[in-house]
Amino acid sequence: MKKKTLVLGASLNPSRYSNLAISRLRKYDQPVEAVGLKTGVVAGVDITTEKVPFENVHTVTLYLNPKRQQEYYDYIISLQPKRVIFNPGTENPELYKLLREEGIEREVACTLVLLSSNQY
Repeated sequence: MKKKTLVLGASLNPSRYSNLAISRLRKYDQPVEAVGLKTGVVAGVDITTEKVPFENVHTVTLYLNPKRQQEYYDYIISLQPKRVIFNPGTENPELYKLLREEGIEREVACTLVLLSSNQY
């Protein structure tokens, strides 16, 4: 099943997990959008620096530490995703609470592991 995914905290650096996630999501034929600090292209996916109101986002996968997430709370909620994946190092009880209040599922997991183990 295709699950349009927003990679939040996307990086052009090939050694960063967010970069690997974009590539792996594309490998698994998932539609991907990406927001990061710098514009560029990874695996054919344009990275924007703007909080674009993407439509039909199923999953937001986070690659931002909790402090950096704060400026994106309203943005994430406005997208009304089905779930938000908190990758290692992004765990954030404050955002968990906001998501729960909006009926958005949260998953503390690694996107790369979910993909490779067919649990995405």
